[in-house]
Amino acid sequence: MKHFTLAASVLALGLLAGTAAEAKGCLKGAVVGGIAGHMAGHGKMGAAAGCAVGHHKANKKQG
Repeated sequence: MKHFTLAASVLALGLLAGTAAEAKGCLKGAVVGGIAGHMAGHGKMGAAAGCAVGHHKANKKQG
């Protein structure tokens, strides 16, 4: 299960990487999500979800 989670996280981060503003939102969200996920025992999944949310918010601010 850990290998699947790691692969999904890497895939999500790779797909969501883009311009500097988008990467910034992803990194910030990944840190917050990773910390929250770590507290719940799912750090990598939290980081991937945080990246997606941060990416979405960065795009929302641009448009």
